[in-house]
Amino acid sequence: MTFTALNFIYALIGIAAGVIINALADYLPSSSTPLWPQWRAWRWSERKRPYLVIGGTAVLFFLLPLWLTVPANLIFNSLYIAILILIIVTDLEHRLIFNKVVYTGTVLALAGSFFVTSDENNIKLALVGGIVGFVIFYVLYWFANKLYGSGSVALGLGDVKLALMLGVMLGFHRIFFALFWGIVLGGVITLILLLSRRVTRQTALPYGQYLALAGIGMLIWGADYVQRFL
Repeated sequence: MTFTALNFIYALIGIAAGVIINALADYLPSSSTPLWPQWRAWRWSERKRPYLVIGGTAVLFFLLPLWLTVPANLIFNSLYIAILILIIVTDLEHRLIFNKVVYTGTVLALAGSFFVTSDENNIKLALVGGIVGFVIFYVLYWFANKLYGSGSVALGLGDVKLALMLGVMLGFHRIFFALFWGIVLGGVITLILLLSRRVTRQTALPYGQYLALAGIGMLIWGADYVQRFL
């Protein structure tokens, strides 16, 4: 494993991305426009989240050039990952996935499908992947609400839109794996929380974070994973 100047450059980009993610996570819930001098993200002593977001994003971005060696793939997947980290933070803290974030990510992914390599994505795979992701999770959302009633389950329309965005980012060939591992991850963590009695069966846990984590994994290793699996 050899580190180059690009790794350190991307670590700095990760720090900047982490700061922006913290600011947006603070201001999106109140629908306010981020004002640089008033960023609550700079008041790090108030909570641990900014440390974790900035540090985690910096480390992840530092490693990305080792996994994504094609420049176009590296650039676009870095942007996608930053968006998914923002979704993880807002879903954990506020149980909200914002339309403006999902729509921005979807449009960016459609544009990126023209530039990344064919094993990553293309416009046809992106469009079909988006449709598949949306349909699968809309059906799950519909059945969950029919069975348990609206508002009584964790799965919401934000998760449906997130699945659409992930489908566009990952393409048809990877979205099934992302949704599968997202569901598995959510189930395992929910089971652990139930067994430890930190939550009850009536607790509606945010689900978007697990989809986003699975999406990040597929953005980094998905192309190789699909080739090995198939």
